[in-house]
Amino acid sequence: MDKYQQVIADSKVIADDAEVSARVEKILADHLDENRNVEVYKQILNSIDLTTLKSTDSNRSVADFTERVNAFDHEYAELPNVAAICVYPNFVPVVRTVLDVSAVDIAAVSGCFPSAQSFPEVKIAEIALAVEAGADEIDIVFGLGDFFDKDYEEVCDQIQEMKHACRNARLKVILETGALKTAENIKKASLLSLYSGADFLKTSTGKEYPGASLEAAYVMLECIKEYYEKTGNMVGFKASGGVATTEEALRYYTLVKTVLGEKWVEDNEYFRLGASRLANNVLSDIVGTEVKFF
Repeated sequence: MDKYQQVIADSKVIADDAEVSARVEKILADHLDENRNVEVYKQILNSIDLTTLKSTDSNRSVADFTERVNAFDHEYAELPNVAAICVYPNFVPVVRTVLDVSAVDIAAVSGCFPSAQSFPEVKIAEIALAVEAGADEIDIVFGLGDFFDKDYEEVCDQIQEMKHACRNARLKVILETGALKTAENIKKASLLSLYSGADFLKTSTGKEYPGASLEAAYVMLECIKEYYEKTGNMVGFKASGGVATTEEALRYYTLVKTVLGEKWVEDNEYFRLGASRLANNVLSDIVGTEVKFF
């Protein structure tokens, strides 16, 4: 058994789909209501990676998008801002030039997002360029093709190389759980990513496959918990792809808080939500009237 198979074999994380669903239902039944309050909504707002990933994005549209984050700091000074602005890597220089809010990070999808299908050298170069341009965080896509071929060494080698290219930027690995489908596959992908140096596990690209699911999130969180207990390293979690309403976001918040503990949700260091529509909905629930700010 090679070291990759050994990591998977040593894990005690539950990977039975029916059992995972039952555990998610119980957590939400026991704990969801206790988190349904304005203070939690503020934490959720502060955990959003405000995202624009459209084919029609341009220097002007991304600059305008960034200016809304600047304006939020003035118009809603009593509220926490979003966690980050997430863009394609070629727009990092635009965000870095326009962004005035030091507490908001710049995240770039990189490594040939969303398919991750290209030469490894191209992926590395794109990450290095994004970091050089000012990205604080890099979101890459897990190597699904190599994974399904069971070439775990190639999967892990590429993640490690991309992690190295990040330098001081944090690396989020997008598992694309809608393609992985089963709890067993999500568990394996989570473990391989964790032991290859991921700073965050992220559910989905929101592009080709179904987005985040609570069941996928639970398996990822249990893997993060087990990894933390074994190594002492805290790794973040990000739900993305289809998380549009406050209620949906609250369910992910509740899972993270219950499985991993309060320190994972006390700020946006280890909990994120990737969304383009969520921010306005959460803001509306905080202020008590419909707002379309972002």
